[in-house]
Amino acid sequence: MGNLVGGVLKDLGLGEVARAARVGERWLDAVGAEVAQHARPQGMRGEVLEVEVDTSVWCQQLQLRRPELLAALREELGDEAPQDLRFRVGYTGAG
Repeated sequence: MGNLVGGVLKDLGLGEVARAARVGERWLDAVGAEVAQHARPQGMRGEVLEVEVDTSVWCQQLQLRRPELLAALREELGDEAPQDLRFRVGYTGAG
């Protein structure tokens, strides 16, 4: 039954949505408060987590820290962790 539900979710494209939600739930724990204040996950595109960042400076900094962030996500999420990150400016901050 579990395989059937997983297959249906995947066929509907909801598997990525559910996975992105699980990443979002663990984002703060994985990347820390400072990064989470400036960046938030937006969704999964295949194995790539798309992350919206509040400024171009932070976007560049996070790009340089990509290997460290991926390792932290792998430690927090195991097999559900994304294989890569894509950053883009547009996030308006936590308010």
